[in-house]
Amino acid sequence: MTVPHLPLEPHLDPLLDQLGRPLRDLRISVTDRCTLRCTYCMPAEVFGPDYAFLPRAEILSFEELERLSRLFVGLGVRKLRITGGEPLLRAQLEQLISRLSHIEGVQDIALTTNGLLLPQKVQSLKDAGLHRVTVSLDALEDELFGRMNGRGVAANKVLEGIEAAARVGLPVKVNMVVQRSINDSQIEEMARYFRGKGHILRFIEFMDVGNSNGWQLTEVVPSGEIVRRLSDSIAPLEPIHPEYVGEVASKYRYSDGEQAGEVGFISSVTSPFCGDCSRARISASGTLYTCLFASEGVDLKARLRDGSSDAEIVELLRATWGVRSDRYSELRAELTQESRQSKPKLEMSHIGG
Repeated sequence: MTVPHLPLEPHLDPLLDQLGRPLRDLRISVTDRCTLRCTYCMPAEVFGPDYAFLPRAEILSFEELERLSRLFVGLGVRKLRITGGEPLLRAQLEQLISRLSHIEGVQDIALTTNGLLLPQKVQSLKDAGLHRVTVSLDALEDELFGRMNGRGVAANKVLEGIEAAARVGLPVKVNMVVQRSINDSQIEEMARYFRGKGHILRFIEFMDVGNSNGWQLTEVVPSGEIVRRLSDSIAPLEPIHPEYVGEVASKYRYSDGEQAGEVGFISSVTSPFCGDCSRARISASGTLYTCLFASEGVDLKARLRDGSSDAEIVELLRATWGVRSDRYSELRAELTQESRQSKPKLEMSHIGG
């Protein structure tokens, strides 16, 4: 089955990188701060009370983010995702959503969040033009989840945010990062809980993003193992064809005909999807990265603030994407631990997922 990329206007030639991958998705980090200290993202021993987060002046303004988004849309971007840190810590975030929703050509605006602030903010975000949310939840068992989030926060606080989003009509995806001997005992419980609730639960293989999460290959639970476990313990799973090229998650449905539900798997370690990656990322500090595992990027903030014209910035974006050849996940298995650690990677708290 051939699945087309999201369509462009007939007059717009696709911008392709060195591997023929088009630019379709832009992920925008609006803050490097978070309310939690999840062990695989912002471990408390690194991001403690003395950690120096970015000062306000170093973070792009809504006007700057809108300008950049318009330029990216002109180059083929159709999907925007707001990330962090925890993006709901950014004051008046609904104003940015509203600005982005009025850009002609944008087909989808999503938000990735830990869910804790959704009950207070989700209605204004939807009214501003937000299309959907993705919420992180790594366990239902409170003591375990509290240890993983580094703040002792109970799972029901996140569940309240998920239900708040559902009540206002926003589709919800729930992301669970799975680590062997940490929270893999929660796989079946999470699946049973969300089955039939109308939300899409996605299992994410533990990835070596950033430098501080102590990643070890032995802690990765392969997606294939989770598929077998769920098929054996709940109901057989059958694959669903992707909706478009570049879709991150492999999707499955339960085949027993009861409590229809969808389960996704993001398998960056055991089944890399670099070949279809169409994502660019802007960090909280205004740097463009063409890979989640990048160690270097292009400073867009300087161009925005030095008087560069739109045409000059577009040329920089074209040049950056045009030389892109990133495929870290495909090469990971060939790299030694020493070579993987030789270049410090950008922390997830600066760039989102």
